[in-house]
Amino acid sequence: MYQIKVNNKQDFSADRKNGALTINGLPIEADVAKIGPSVYHILHNNLSYEAEVVSFDPVAKTAEIKVNGNLYSITSKDQFDILLEQLGLNHLNSGIVGDLKAPMPGLVLKVFVKDGDTLQKGDSLFVLEAMKMENIIKAPADATVKSVKIAAGDKVEKGQVLITF
Repeated sequence: MYQIKVNNKQDFSADRKNGALTINGLPIEADVAKIGPSVYHILHNNLSYEAEVVSFDPVAKTAEIKVNGNLYSITSKDQFDILLEQLGLNHLNSGIVGDLKAPMPGLVLKVFVKDGDTLQKGDSLFVLEAMKMENIIKAPADATVKSVKIAAGDKVEKGQVLITF
């Protein structure tokens, strides 16, 4: 599953299961023919389109695509990007870490860090009990703790900011 944003305005959800493509939950049937190194001819709903991939960055998941002469800027997120964003860990690739959010509701059992601590990626931050399991939450990257917003015994909700870096 992908979340796709076109020109920073329009949002779409795309998925491919068993070779079938769906956009926003609707099946898409199109005839696609490659006519050049990065140029495609597409027939969809009796309409013809010429699409050219102008640029593509697989790491950043961005592209610029020209369709019938109109340029579109595209960004996408896969299920892993979405999960990292929900956990507050979406800045790992840039080396910048902002807020760490609770990945699930639970009870904070122990906090290992305090304001001002310098951390290395993988250092233990705190223990969160959820569904009768103890989860040790670790530092997502090298960072300095700006503010610890939890203490042992606190109940937290999913998405609540727990630590800022």
